[in-house]
Amino acid sequence: MSTPIDVMDAPTLKKLLASDESGVAVLDVRTPAEFETVHIPGSYNLPVDLVSEHAHDVTRKLGKQIVLVCQSGTRASQAQQKLIDIEIEAGSVLEGGIAAYEKSGGEVVRGTQRWAMDRQVRMTAGSLVLLGFLGSKLISPKLGYLSAAIGAGLAYSAASNSCAMASLLSKMPWNQVSTAGKANPLAQIPNAGQLLNPNGK
Repeated sequence: MSTPIDVMDAPTLKKLLASDESGVAVLDVRTPAEFETVHIPGSYNLPVDLVSEHAHDVTRKLGKQIVLVCQSGTRASQAQQKLIDIEIEAGSVLEGGIAAYEKSGGEVVRGTQRWAMDRQVRMTAGSLVLLGFLGSKLISPKLGYLSAAIGAGLAYSAASNSCAMASLLSKMPWNQVSTAGKANPLAQIPNAGQLLNPNGK
């Protein structure tokens, strides 16, 4: 996991968003499905995988202090590093992610309820490891290799700071959202100088 060079805690973001003159833009780097499930009012969604591709357009269009948000802080830190790698001012990472923001009493918008991606990954990986172990005892010892393969995959995921399982799960039907009017990931982002209304009004 990348270590953020600039972090902001949830109470500070909550206070800034309550001020009409804060000039803060919240960029949520989770998947569209996670964003639809719960997000901070007035925030914009650009999945972490698209940050490098659209970084210059996003920073130019928002034209203000950017706070990067994900579920727990991990993907926001990855997004921050992507910005640093292409020599763009990286913005702040919300410490603890949207989970910490909600816990601090911050207002959120809720839609169709789904598990967060990191929770889906834990459930899938844990279930496969358990199935591999039980299968090796009850069916064939060779099924124990399934547990080993999942363990190796998780180790590689940590070392490479990537997650193939999350990428696969994001394509599952329950993680899909309507694409009507959302073909362009930048369509919801205003032009430079256009103020963000934290209350979404």
